[in-house]
Amino acid sequence: MSIMSPRFDRVAEAITERTAELLGAQTSVIDGRGIVVASSDLNLVGLPFDKAGRRGESEFLRVPLRLDGQAGTVVVSEPPQGDAISPRLAEALVELMVHRTVAVDRLPNQHELKNSFINDLLNGRTTDESAILQEGKLLGMDFAPPRAVILIDASDYILPSDGLERHEAADAQVRRRAQLVIGSVVSFFQLPNDTICAYLGDGEVAVLKASNTKNLVNWADNSDSSQATPSWANLTALRRAGEALLVRLRSDTNASISVGIGRYHPGVCGLARSYQDARAALSLGRRFHGQNRVHGLDGLGVAAFVGVSDERTKVDLATYLLSPLDHEPDLLETLTVFFAEDCCPSSVASRLSIHRNTLGYRLDKITSLTGLDPRRFDDAVQIRLALLLRSLSSNVT
Repeated sequence: MSIMSPRFDRVAEAITERTAELLGAQTSVIDGRGIVVASSDLNLVGLPFDKAGRRGESEFLRVPLRLDGQAGTVVVSEPPQGDAISPRLAEALVELMVHRTVAVDRLPNQHELKNSFINDLLNGRTTDESAILQEGKLLGMDFAPPRAVILIDASDYILPSDGLERHEAADAQVRRRAQLVIGSVVSFFQLPNDTICAYLGDGEVAVLKASNTKNLVNWADNSDSSQATPSWANLTALRRAGEALLVRLRSDTNASISVGIGRYHPGVCGLARSYQDARAALSLGRRFHGQNRVHGLDGLGVAAFVGVSDERTKVDLATYLLSPLDHEPDLLETLTVFFAEDCCPSSVASRLSIHRNTLGYRLDKITSLTGLDPRRFDDAVQIRLALLLRSLSSNVT
């Protein structure tokens, strides 16, 4: 078993594959202990070279390999009969291949560049919209469609069981499993341009999902509130998409996974706000409602008003929850009196000069429109806080 770093093993594999192809000869890389760490003959990997060599062909040349303070040797066997090649030329070719492979491996790959770019974008470290669009285009990302963030916590699957994500021996597994999760997401949504994915670290994958009505048609419902703003209305469809995606991911990984849904915010820089929505929903949702669920701000209940720090987000949520009552002044007045009278039905009916049956009808209608029942404690607290916060909306910029 090799004790070399994953990077050394990766370079060794690339060297043996390309050199064997160019010279038409068996090629192996051995470490400082004389163990074969990579070979064009996979049966030799892991064997001591003195034993592996007897199973292979006679030795032709050796070229030293050094990478990150670790030493090894590229060993090329004698080319087959009739394919004679100058040893000096072969050695120069192998040395060139070694230098080229090491140099290329030091360059950040497409996935790393993409992950870094999206990480900066979501955390608000990049705010020049024209520069974002230009760099995104260079990396093959289309920001023309409106997008919202779906944040996936797949740490149970991606990270090593000992939790040491940065442990060198685990890096390759982390990258591979992150890519498997991303591949599963792209496959679920079917169209690669529909989703932009990035691994953010700590077992989390961000999905920048096209979130207009056209892109969410499979999860839209005619019963969704038409009075809500597009960001909140589409959030319902996004949550349904997230729930279906969660089923797929749990099936593909056989691991515990949680999902946070962010609202759409205008402009490419609005993705940072969508990410903050998704992160808050995921963090609070896991804490109060558990794992293996999809969490959105509108489904957190009282926790959203208590746990979300951004005042504008709380006001937006309050406005959304009460939006079905915007054209129902009698119902809004009923709620105001209901809380002023400590939720006592007889006192409320008397103050409003209505029959208790009429009050019951109004409360039932409020429940039907908002999904919140003022007669239930948790729902009553949400409605009360929403009324207070919405009254502050004119003071929040």
